[in-house]
Amino acid sequence: MKYISTRAAAADAAPRGFSDILLEGLAPDGGLYLPTHYPVIGRATLAQWRALPYPELAFEILSRFIDDIPAHDLREITRRTYTREVFGTDAIVPLKTLEPGLHLEALSNGPTLAFKDMAMQLLGNLFEYELGRRGETLNILGATSGDTGSAAEYAMRGKKGVNVFMLSPLGRMSPFQQAQMFSLQDPNIHNIAIQGVFDDCQDIVKAVSNDLAFKRQHKIGTVNSINWARLLAQVVYYFAGYFQATTSDDEQVSFAVPSGNFGNICAGHVARMMGLPIKHLVLATNENRVLDEFFRTGTYRPRASAETFETSSPSMDISKASNFERFVFDLLGRDGTATRDLFKTQLEQQGHFTVTPEQFARIAGYGFQSGFSTHAERLATIRDTWTRFGTMIDTHTADGLKVAAEYQEPGVPMIVLETALPVKFADTIVEALGRQPERPAALEGIEQLPKRFEAMPADAERVKQFIATHA
Repeated sequence: MKYISTRAAAADAAPRGFSDILLEGLAPDGGLYLPTHYPVIGRATLAQWRALPYPELAFEILSRFIDDIPAHDLREITRRTYTREVFGTDAIVPLKTLEPGLHLEALSNGPTLAFKDMAMQLLGNLFEYELGRRGETLNILGATSGDTGSAAEYAMRGKKGVNVFMLSPLGRMSPFQQAQMFSLQDPNIHNIAIQGVFDDCQDIVKAVSNDLAFKRQHKIGTVNSINWARLLAQVVYYFAGYFQATTSDDEQVSFAVPSGNFGNICAGHVARMMGLPIKHLVLATNENRVLDEFFRTGTYRPRASAETFETSSPSMDISKASNFERFVFDLLGRDGTATRDLFKTQLEQQGHFTVTPEQFARIAGYGFQSGFSTHAERLATIRDTWTRFGTMIDTHTADGLKVAAEYQEPGVPMIVLETALPVKFADTIVEALGRQPERPAALEGIEQLPKRFEAMPADAERVKQFIATHA
């Protein structure tokens, strides 16, 4: 399996191997890597996979995309990653039925209590393996609106040959999220709090990644969802959720996915392209409705920082969805030149683009539906889920459940992807329910721990200076 950039013209596309793009992140032309094709999984193979434990299922799916890591080594990596010790259960992503036809898939049992652990734990082991094989080091640069940062740092802390430089918007994460990251004292972990919003952090990561000389000199890599390996790891839990919600491989399901950066739901798009019987991928946003607007109108218009709302589901306070380019590349028939024109030319010069009516009409064929939730609706969903089902959910999962209810169909199970545990957003839970959410004993008092971070303005050059000094 080889990989190409979403912005590469057919004539000059130079396919790369998985291990090369694992350490690279963005392609040199500013595009994102995707496989040259999606391997299609037939019903016979689905039937065989249905009985597999999660680590074996992960190996089977990953091995369809990774052919430059020996199978024995890859299997050992997935077995070491997906364990009861790390995720608290042999099922790894157990399904909880709220009522017939409506399920929550638990993705937040990892060390940082968010779905990002599902991919990041694998990424940490893949990085350590590949860097050890090459005898190299890697300086990881990332941006987080809350959960990616802590998941990355907990996965990479103490890993040989890896330093982490994580950007986050100063004062815009929940106190618990800040404490998870800033309390880490590991010498290979560096937290940089940017005076701005998440999109400013993401812009800096892209600016540094696009400085090819600096990137090569300092061996810059990424763990953001622009890294294909991370998205690939997320494909696995779509298959696992499907197998738990169905008894036959002839059944269809729909997934409702809280979506900010489009990585989580893009993994569902990949699973569907592989042949998993997904009827609909229901995209749920908060008041920052850029993605919902596209799927309703065909216009993609990211907002400026001042127009990005600060909400009670802060991990989705994003207006520039990095992974969205991957889907548009597929929507445009994998035309790299056309994709570059939309994202590099039109978006940068005009601040928006609109797909043609013919292209917009094709979206339905990919199964996407969309909706959004407000703060008042989040509170109502949290209360309703607690009252009716005795289940406490976080604010982002509430967005997913609210939009899922708008698209439920008789006879088609709806699986809502849980994205974090409620304790990460305790203030809103108290507002909704009048009680504190439970937290794991190991995380009691985390907000009071000493914090280690560097605050700086939204300036890519300042960030590069910091990396050069501390790498």
